[in-house]
Amino acid sequence: MPAESSAQSKQADADVDGTAGVEKSLPKKAAKKKRAQNARKNKAGKSSAQKEETKKARRTTLFPASSFEEALTIPNAIQKHAAGQKVRRLTLFDQIQKSPDSGPSRQMIINANKYGLIKGNYAAEYLELSADGRIATSTEATPKDRLTVQFKLAIQQIPPFKAIYDSQKGNRLPALSVLEDRARENGIPDEDAKECVDVFLVNAKYLGILKPIAGAERIVPVELALEELPQSPEADDGQGGSPQVQAFDGEAPKKSPTATKGQDFEQTCFYISPIGEEGSEHRIHADLFLGSLVEPALDGFNLKVVRADKIGKPGMITAQILEYILKSKLVIADLSFHNPNVFYELSLRHTCRLPTVQIIRKVDKIPFDLDQFRTIQIDTTSIFTMVPNLQTYKAEITTQVRAALKDPDSVDNPISTYYPKLKVTY
Repeated sequence: MPAESSAQSKQADADVDGTAGVEKSLPKKAAKKKRAQNARKNKAGKSSAQKEETKKARRTTLFPASSFEEALTIPNAIQKHAAGQKVRRLTLFDQIQKSPDSGPSRQMIINANKYGLIKGNYAAEYLELSADGRIATSTEATPKDRLTVQFKLAIQQIPPFKAIYDSQKGNRLPALSVLEDRARENGIPDEDAKECVDVFLVNAKYLGILKPIAGAERIVPVELALEELPQSPEADDGQGGSPQVQAFDGEAPKKSPTATKGQDFEQTCFYISPIGEEGSEHRIHADLFLGSLVEPALDGFNLKVVRADKIGKPGMITAQILEYILKSKLVIADLSFHNPNVFYELSLRHTCRLPTVQIIRKVDKIPFDLDQFRTIQIDTTSIFTMVPNLQTYKAEITTQVRAALKDPDSVDNPISTYYPKLKVTY
């Protein structure tokens, strides 16, 4: 009986020990077979995980994660600081005052590569312009040659963008849902269809092939856009319209206890805007931008838009307003009318390095200390210039919001640029 009890005890220990114990209790051949089975299971599990990871990764490579204009940051820097020649990566980033190894800096290189603008990855010793990238950013190329290459890189070589362009050229722009269906038909997953369309529209506007004609936005065939350009090189910087989005390294400030009960700041977008009294020009403007641009552009982000007049008296900088500035997940700042309160509140947000998107009326000049940073310009000259472009403006705002929320550190501002190590706690 003691021997039997001892054997049972050993068997129980083997059961508890799992596979190793089972192998000890089995003959050598059986143990070897068991190990082979376990190895196959592990391999199958890894293979499945790898497939899932590949599936997830492929979503981000079906189209570039940024607009073509944003991707021009590195190529334009190569033209400016290296005269278009091959340059050491560390030297280039030293010239543009960016950390070469930061996440945002790497993403700039990745985006430029995805559009075929440069050669060399974020770990390469040297970066250089591709043949197309050289023409796309050259001030010596004719406007026609430059646009031809930019169209090739920004639209033609990207299958979902080309498909949308081919289906819509010469036609009035349909509802966004129709364009999203076109993206899905070309292999874009449902969850990425809206982003794909937004990036396409921003690229099309940058290239000048998305224009308001006869009261509606239309995709103009690139051939017509080329005919409107002069034959000789222009004295410009080769960058097109708005300044480039750049990136910085930094951390969001730590959260402090809230004084606003019941407010979920992780689901809040604070809209900084000139407001004015009821019925004033500023109030009419603020209401128009809020209802026609800001709120529609945030559809799908699960963010509630809050404006200062809903939490305090217009014109007053209260503790609640400061709390919204510092704690809201996103801030959209309207610089129209050059309102001093707006700039005061925006400076606080910039100092704390928090996600921010800037918009302004086209008639208002962007202040010199902000004109190097991305600000979306809205043409409000008349209803005939604004209404046909509403869809494009919303797409531009959506694209900037998506970039700001995806990588909060990638949104640049004057303070983070010149004082990259500055941190604020409160």
